[in-house]
Amino acid sequence: MYVDTSIYRISNPQAVAKAWSRPHTGIGSDGLVLIGRSGTGDTGFTMRIFNADGSEALMCGNAARCIGKYLYDKGITRKKEIRLHTLSGMKTLRLHTRKDDTVDSVTVDMLEPALSDKTKVGNEEGRLTEAAIEADGRKYTGTFVSMGNPHFVVFTDNISSCDIARSGAALERHPIFPERCN
Repeated sequence: MYVDTSIYRISNPQAVAKAWSRPHTGIGSDGLVLIGRSGTGDTGFTMRIFNADGSEALMCGNAARCIGKYLYDKGITRKKEIRLHTLSGMKTLRLHTRKDDTVDSVTVDMLEPALSDKTKVGNEEGRLTEAAIEADGRKYTGTFVSMGNPHFVVFTDNISSCDIARSGAALERHPIFPERCN
């Protein structure tokens, strides 16, 4: 769900994200994305993301792309390069338009991936490359990578042997990831 906060004010986005995201009484979404303006005029825009559980996420490339299309197609900006302020820093959106001047695609400069971060990974070197984590009574070997939001990537040759929901929940809230992890 996307809300343009210049039109609609959301006073408690955590509670709104939880209520609106519920599958049976809400719309069953992944969460709430707030689109805002930074400063005055067309100097840039902001993005805040609230997950379905009310927690705030740092960044989402797909949400940023959707915001770029919305801003241009609605005539809010005519720029084809947009500055988007997120909790993981400023991102640059590049809009690619069709002949009818609508957005065909948006490229997000996510900067270089971080493979180590001592604030997110609790080992001496701050690196979690091919390291093992124990969660929910199981050992997972994976790689930490961040594109503005932390991920722990686990490779498998047999996806049907994985309980994605259970494993994902256990890894997402593992103590080694104080800001949670995808």
